[in-house]
Amino acid sequence: MLLRKVSQSSSLCGTILRMPPVLSGGQRQAVAAVQNTRLYASQAAQAVLEKPAAAVGSDAGTKVEKTTAAVESKSFAVNMFKGQITTPQVFPYPSVMNEEQEQFLRELVGPVGKFFEEVNDPAKNDTLEKVEDHTMQGLKEMGAFGLQVPADLGGLGLSNTQYARLVEIVGSHDLGVGITLGAHQSIGFKGILLFGNPAQKEKYLPKLATGENVAAFCLTEPASGSDAASIKTTAVQSPCGQYFTLSGSKIWISNGGLAEIFTVFAKTPMKDPKTGEMKDKITAFIVERSFGGVTHGPPEKKMGIKASNTAEVYFDNVRVPADCVLGEVGGGFKVAMNILNNGRFGMAAALSGTMKGVITKAVDHAANRTQFGSKIHNYGAIQEKMARMTMLQYVTESMAYMISGNMDSGATEFQIEAAISKIFASEAAWTVTDECIQVMGGMGFMKDSGVERVMRDLRIFRIFEGTNDILRLFVALNGFQNAGNQLKSLQKALKNPLGNAGLLAGEMTKRAKRKAGLSTGLTLQGTVHPELAQSGELTVKAIEQFGAVVEELLIKHGKKIIDEQFVLKRVADCAIDLYAMIVVLSRASRSLSQGHASAQHEKMLCETWCMEAHERVIRDIKTLHSSESRQLFKNLRAISTAVVENGGVVSPHPLGF
Repeated sequence: MLLRKVSQSSSLCGTILRMPPVLSGGQRQAVAAVQNTRLYASQAAQAVLEKPAAAVGSDAGTKVEKTTAAVESKSFAVNMFKGQITTPQVFPYPSVMNEEQEQFLRELVGPVGKFFEEVNDPAKNDTLEKVEDHTMQGLKEMGAFGLQVPADLGGLGLSNTQYARLVEIVGSHDLGVGITLGAHQSIGFKGILLFGNPAQKEKYLPKLATGENVAAFCLTEPASGSDAASIKTTAVQSPCGQYFTLSGSKIWISNGGLAEIFTVFAKTPMKDPKTGEMKDKITAFIVERSFGGVTHGPPEKKMGIKASNTAEVYFDNVRVPADCVLGEVGGGFKVAMNILNNGRFGMAAALSGTMKGVITKAVDHAANRTQFGSKIHNYGAIQEKMARMTMLQYVTESMAYMISGNMDSGATEFQIEAAISKIFASEAAWTVTDECIQVMGGMGFMKDSGVERVMRDLRIFRIFEGTNDILRLFVALNGFQNAGNQLKSLQKALKNPLGNAGLLAGEMTKRAKRKAGLSTGLTLQGTVHPELAQSGELTVKAIEQFGAVVEELLIKHGKKIIDEQFVLKRVADCAIDLYAMIVVLSRASRSLSQGHASAQHEKMLCETWCMEAHERVIRDIKTLHSSESRQLFKNLRAISTAVVENGGVVSPHPLGF
């Protein structure tokens, strides 16, 4: 990914941000604005994130994709980076199931919940380090291996929202089973659903839907984790063009020892049509174990999710028919990106269920444990923990069903939101579970409570399908790209200043008001419920300031923003909090409007979250503005460098030996 900056003049970079207010009611003022803006166009920075060219990857193969018509995006997350509020995908809170879908889901929820309560034994799965055979068979008979496979191909044909609801149940009981099912259908054969041609779907999906065949997703390699573009597995096409010879190995593959069908990513030599040179491009393949040359190592010994099978998979000169290419030759990165973007909401749904289960345990203990003559739930220290645990669960659940609803409504831009939901959910679930153990005290630390298993299982969620560190860069850099495109559009408008006088005057007025700390006219009035007006106002103010600091940073750093990871992390944290604010505002507004019994409780959750999230966003923005932050970041970098060079801590022991 590249950033381009036309001018490096620090004295002129802020010109657009220092423009005086411009009246919007007359040609004279508009022309004056145009004249002022010419200075910005000719001498100040045009900082635009260009079409991504290099890897900003993750275990998920994360890259910033070029967005078309970015200024017209309906994505809330895309627009908040521009200091704009676009509501179609966030208000009203999605309600996407028709009567038939809702009835079908209701019929599934009961039996699935009962199965996990009465048949599945998570503690035994954990001890055996495998899902018990009768549990696997029961899951297959229920159709759990083909939840989103179309009914005419043997699956249940669920929508994303229906899928999320069932995944939530699994997550509340056994994350090891959840990984087995998720690795199979959320990523394992998702590529066939999204990119498979009719023949591929008809050939593979029926047996995958019944669980007769299990699927796995093969991307990570010994030397390629977050930098997915550096994979070394190769697939060389035969002279006749009828097959590819696949060679290499993949590590830490969920279902690697169980799968019959693999989605495998490999480098394929391709001729560049412009230069004629041979270049390696990533291609996705459907690989059957029965092709021969496919083997796997022993199950890995892991900290958590022990019930799921994780193994290294080897491909030794595997002959893969050309008709097993998934998508286009050389288009594998697009396949990987879409598979993972499509599946991340499911993690938020599953972990919202995990949190519900953990909160229930904490509540039961707090309501029945007596200390110092009173039930411990009466003490403020416990009450604050319970309240924060509940808020984190509410936000996560709200994100999961907001995104699944967007997807079911046909939205195509949700990659930033999906990444945010994965980051938030994995960190929230860890915090909630940790606090549950704290509430339960020594009881929570004991194996029999079942919470320590959940804690172990959760640790991987901040690592796989895109480490949270890399996904934060993904969120921030995607946002910068779209904000940069807006600046680029503004510069184009300057080429015809009189014809775009109204647009330019509006842009200058908006920036001048931002600089003066005045409202730019953004509002959520009439969108959020009146009882949440104050929370809506906090959200608007935070978005205005966020848009301003994003633009300032883009102008200040230009192409070097990609290297400013201390900055990018804080920008991403702001984006995560802002998206969380908007989803709870939307959900609580719906509950208030529809008169739900829980409406006032949800109002409190929303108000409390928005108050604290607003404070965090403003604090991060102040840090990004502050000159002191440069010294802070410099110190952090120097400390890390010293420790690495020393091979460990630098300071001598206080006792001197």
